[in-house]
Amino acid sequence: MASSRWSLRNIYLYLVCLITLIMVIVGAVGVIRSGVELLYPEPTATMEPLPKDDSGKPVMDEEQWKQQQAVAKESSRRWAILNLVGNVALVIIAGPIYVYHWRKIEEEKSEPAETAATTA
Repeated sequence: MASSRWSLRNIYLYLVCLITLIMVIVGAVGVIRSGVELLYPEPTATMEPLPKDDSGKPVMDEEQWKQQQAVAKESSRRWAILNLVGNVALVIIAGPIYVYHWRKIEEEKSEPAETAATTA
């Protein structure tokens, strides 16, 4: 009975479950992190003063500076959305694979009990 529990097939099933469970956990953490990043963006781009050269003159005018900050903010938002989508995809793909393999393990655990009950 112990040899059937640790057959090559069961070891494969447990390894797939372990790997996909880790993928789901990493994806879920990434979803939460990306969601927080979207809701609470990094404030550094809007807090910086207008850049100046060595002589103290502004490198660009106020309108260019605001436009550059808006582009940086939009770029940060875009990366947060891409990370969110990637992590959701990771959870959506790895989750069902985990569930499928875990159910196979559970089926194989219950099979010896069923066969013993039918032979008795």
